[in-house]
Amino acid sequence: MRACAALLCCLSLMGAGSPAEAQQRGARPAQKAPEKEKEPPPPPEQPAPYDRDLMRLAEIIGSLAFLRGLCAAPDAAEWPNRMKALIEAEGVTPNRRDRLAGAFNRGYRAYAVTYRICTPAAQEAVTRFVAEGERLSHGLAGRFGG
Repeated sequence: MRACAALLCCLSLMGAGSPAEAQQRGARPAQKAPEKEKEPPPPPEQPAPYDRDLMRLAEIIGSLAFLRGLCAAPDAAEWPNRMKALIEAEGVTPNRRDRLAGAFNRGYRAYAVTYRICTPAAQEAVTRFVAEGERLSHGLAGRFGG
Protein backbone atom coordinates (compact mmCIF):
# COMPACT_ATOMS: atom_id res chain seq x y z
CA MET A 1 0.00 0.00 0.00
CA ARG A 2 2.80 2.42 0.87
CA ALA A 3 4.62 1.49 -2.35
CA CYS A 4 1.54 2.47 -4.38
CA ALA A 5 1.23 5.80 -2.58
CA ALA A 6 4.95 6.51 -3.09
CA LEU A 7 4.67 5.59 -6.78
CA LEU A 8 1.68 7.91 -7.28
CA CYS A 9 3.49 10.70 -5.48
CA CYS A 10 6.55 10.21 -7.66
CA LEU A 11 4.50 10.13 -10.85
CA SER A 12 2.69 13.33 -9.95
CA LEU A 13 5.97 15.07 -9.17
CA MET A 14 7.52 13.88 -12.41
CA GLY A 15 4.73 15.36 -14.49
CA ALA A 16 4.81 18.74 -12.78
CA GLY A 17 8.46 19.57 -13.38
CA SER A 18 10.06 22.26 -11.29
CA PRO A 19 8.04 25.17 -9.87
CA ALA A 20 9.88 27.51 -12.23
CA GLU A 21 8.83 25.42 -15.24
CA ALA A 22 5.24 25.38 -14.00
CA GLN A 23 5.24 29.18 -13.73
CA GLN A 24 6.72 29.52 -17.22
CA ARG A 25 3.89 27.42 -18.64
CA GLY A 26 1.36 29.70 -16.96
CA ALA A 27 0.31 27.21 -14.30
CA ARG A 28 0.07 28.28 -10.73
CA PRO A 29 2.08 26.39 -8.15
CA ALA A 30 0.02 24.00 -6.12
CA GLN A 31 -1.34 25.62 -3.01
CA LYS A 32 -1.76 23.77 0.21
CA ALA A 33 -5.41 23.47 1.09
CA PRO A 34 -6.25 24.81 4.52
CA GLU A 35 -6.76 22.03 6.98
CA LYS A 36 -10.26 21.80 8.32
CA GLU A 37 -10.69 21.52 12.00
CA LYS A 38 -11.69 17.96 12.60
CA GLU A 39 -14.02 17.28 15.45
CA PRO A 40 -13.12 14.19 17.36
CA PRO A 41 -15.69 11.46 16.94
CA PRO A 42 -18.08 11.14 19.85
CA PRO A 43 -17.07 8.54 22.37
CA PRO A 44 -18.69 5.17 21.75
CA GLU A 45 -22.01 4.84 23.47
CA GLN A 46 -21.64 2.73 26.57
CA PRO A 47 -24.52 0.28 26.85
CA ALA A 48 -26.56 0.46 30.00
CA PRO A 49 -26.46 -2.66 32.16
CA TYR A 50 -30.09 -3.30 31.32
CA ASP A 51 -29.85 -2.82 27.55
CA ARG A 52 -30.16 -6.49 26.67
CA ASP A 53 -33.40 -6.83 28.63
CA LEU A 54 -34.67 -3.52 27.27
CA MET A 55 -34.04 -4.56 23.67
CA ARG A 56 -35.79 -7.86 24.31
CA LEU A 57 -38.74 -5.96 25.77
CA ALA A 58 -38.89 -3.77 22.64
CA GLU A 59 -38.86 -6.90 20.48
CA ILE A 60 -41.70 -8.41 22.52
CA ILE A 61 -43.73 -5.21 22.17
CA GLY A 62 -43.21 -5.41 18.39
CA SER A 63 -44.39 -9.02 18.32
CA LEU A 64 -47.43 -8.14 20.41
CA ALA A 65 -48.20 -5.12 18.22
CA PHE A 66 -48.54 -7.45 15.25
CA LEU A 67 -50.21 -10.40 16.95
CA ARG A 68 -52.76 -8.38 18.96
CA GLY A 69 -53.75 -6.52 15.80
CA LEU A 70 -53.99 -9.76 13.85
CA CYS A 71 -56.26 -11.28 16.48
CA ALA A 72 -58.36 -8.09 16.69
CA ALA A 73 -57.72 -7.71 20.41
CA PRO A 74 -59.22 -4.66 22.10
CA ASP A 75 -55.75 -3.52 23.22
CA ALA A 76 -54.18 -3.80 19.74
CA ALA A 77 -53.72 -0.04 19.36
CA GLU A 78 -51.94 0.24 22.73
CA TRP A 79 -48.78 -1.66 21.72
CA PRO A 80 -47.33 0.86 19.25
CA ASN A 81 -48.12 3.59 21.79
CA ARG A 82 -46.28 1.64 24.49
CA MET A 83 -43.27 1.40 22.20
CA LYS A 84 -43.42 5.11 21.51
CA ALA A 85 -43.43 5.77 25.26
CA LEU A 86 -40.46 3.43 25.72
CA ILE A 87 -38.49 5.21 22.99
CA GLU A 88 -39.31 8.61 24.49
CA ALA A 89 -38.17 7.43 27.92
CA GLU A 90 -35.06 5.46 26.93
CA GLY A 91 -34.04 6.76 23.51
CA VAL A 92 -31.70 9.45 24.76
CA THR A 93 -29.47 9.33 21.66
CA PRO A 94 -30.32 8.79 18.00
CA ASN A 95 -28.36 5.52 18.00
CA ARG A 96 -30.28 4.24 21.01
CA ARG A 97 -33.63 5.22 19.46
CA ASP A 98 -32.63 3.38 16.28
CA ARG A 99 -31.69 0.26 18.23
CA LEU A 100 -34.98 0.28 20.14
CA ALA A 101 -37.00 0.83 16.96
CA GLY A 102 -35.00 -1.90 15.23
CA ALA A 103 -35.79 -4.37 18.02
CA PHE A 104 -39.50 -3.47 17.78
CA ASN A 105 -39.43 -3.95 14.00
CA ARG A 106 -37.64 -7.29 14.31
CA GLY A 107 -40.35 -8.56 16.65
CA TYR A 108 -43.11 -7.25 14.42
CA ARG A 109 -41.67 -8.70 11.21
CA ALA A 110 -40.87 -12.07 12.77
CA TYR A 111 -44.58 -12.75 13.16
CA ALA A 112 -45.77 -10.82 10.12
CA VAL A 113 -43.99 -13.32 7.85
CA THR A 114 -45.35 -16.31 9.80
CA TYR A 115 -49.00 -15.51 10.49
CA ARG A 116 -51.71 -14.33 8.13
CA ILE A 117 -54.67 -15.19 10.37
CA CYS A 118 -55.13 -15.45 14.10
CA THR A 119 -54.54 -19.08 15.09
CA PRO A 120 -54.38 -20.87 18.44
CA ALA A 121 -50.58 -20.85 18.07
CA ALA A 122 -50.62 -17.07 17.61
CA GLN A 123 -52.78 -16.70 20.73
CA GLU A 124 -50.37 -18.93 22.66
CA ALA A 125 -47.47 -16.78 21.50
CA VAL A 126 -49.34 -13.71 22.78
CA THR A 127 -49.82 -15.35 26.18
CA ARG A 128 -46.12 -16.20 26.41
CA PHE A 129 -45.00 -12.76 25.26
CA VAL A 130 -47.24 -11.02 27.77
CA ALA A 131 -45.80 -13.17 30.57
CA GLU A 132 -42.20 -12.61 29.44
CA GLY A 133 -42.75 -8.88 28.96
CA GLU A 134 -44.31 -8.58 32.39
CA ARG A 135 -41.39 -10.45 33.96
CA LEU A 136 -38.87 -8.27 32.13
CA SER A 137 -40.57 -4.99 32.95
CA HIS A 138 -40.93 -5.86 36.64
CA GLY A 139 -37.32 -7.02 36.76
CA LEU A 140 -36.07 -3.85 35.09
CA ALA A 141 -38.11 -1.62 37.37
CA GLY A 142 -37.05 -3.55 40.46
CA ARG A 143 -33.33 -3.57 39.70
CA PHE A 144 -32.88 -0.23 37.97
CA GLY A 145 -35.74 1.89 39.29
CA GLY A 146 -38.52 3.56 37.45
